[in-house]
Amino acid sequence: MKKYAYIGCLGFIAVITTEFGVIGILPQIATYYNISIDKAGMLLSAFALVIALTGPFMALLTSGLDRKKVMITAILIFLFTGIVSSFSPPFWLLMLVRILPAFLQPVYIATALSVAVSKGDKKQENELMSIVFSGVAIAMVSTVPFATWLASKFSWEYSFIIQTIVSTIALLAIYYVLPNLPVAEKKSYGSQLKILTQPVFIVSTAMNFFMIAGWFSTYSYFAEYLNKAKGMDSTMVSYMLFVFGIIGIIANRVSGKMLNQNVANTTALFLSGTILIPVLLHFSGTHPIAVFLVIILWGFLYSPSFLNASTYMISSVPESLEFANSLATSFGNMGITVGTTVGGWMIATKGVQYTPWLTLVFGLLAFTMILTRNYLERKA
Repeated sequence: MKKYAYIGCLGFIAVITTEFGVIGILPQIATYYNISIDKAGMLLSAFALVIALTGPFMALLTSGLDRKKVMITAILIFLFTGIVSSFSPPFWLLMLVRILPAFLQPVYIATALSVAVSKGDKKQENELMSIVFSGVAIAMVSTVPFATWLASKFSWEYSFIIQTIVSTIALLAIYYVLPNLPVAEKKSYGSQLKILTQPVFIVSTAMNFFMIAGWFSTYSYFAEYLNKAKGMDSTMVSYMLFVFGIIGIIANRVSGKMLNQNVANTTALFLSGTILIPVLLHFSGTHPIAVFLVIILWGFLYSPSFLNASTYMISSVPESLEFANSLATSFGNMGITVGTTVGGWMIATKGVQYTPWLTLVFGLLAFTMILTRNYLERKA
């Protein structure tokens, strides 16, 4: 049933609005707290680091619980974070409440995906997953740019108010629409952990890490990059985020259908953006039309990255969908942490205009992992 996939998508919008909503307001947060942009970037990297370090363990611990209750608990914590953050607390407290929902973010995503595919046709599995993951692109086209635009017109706290509203809507939808979803048969920890010994899965995990690190070494500083390297003001950045998201919704649906045909080729196609986009950003200069066209292509190739990474990992261990998904989320967020941290270091030492070249380096490493997996599968 696609209804469950759309409910999962709605919750995903709340999750992504909370995690990535700070991207467009990092310069304002840095100014408000009188800190450097790379320190403000810790609001994103610390969130992602907690997910990376705790995600698989939290997924294992909650694997036997009612899925509806797990999803409600996760969204409740996201709601709490939005409320506290909107009161502009001291930076240490803002960091603390940002970290809290990170413990259950991969649990929510893995559970929402599992619920979506559990009631659907096996042949439509990747398409149902793409509906859930389209929450990323929808957030990028609606809540994230709208929150950035409000922040540019009023103050950065409005961004967190939007996060609170979206989390409330998602919470009500899950509570009233989803039935209770107890787990029929809990898998043993051993049966789930055995995938960690499979070389193809390990290589697929590394591909996920390098691909996400590549994209986020630049995307985490989207607002800063367009401000400093391309000469755009905050309002124009919010418009660019809107365009980015519109294209992303289309890209997720296209990717979902393509993944049903060939997972490896689809992943490689969208991964090519990590090499293509840095080159195009360099040659587009500050010409607004050229930059606008590059952002359109950037949005199309970047947006399905989480869907592609998760599907690529799961395709190597299809019998462990939920645990593999939690690992995909964790290692993807480790990629966000590393990409954001390295990007912040590049900004602090060289300048924001050089961050796209980090994307290219990580992208080449990700392509190496795809070739390695292909070699291992042919050898097997």
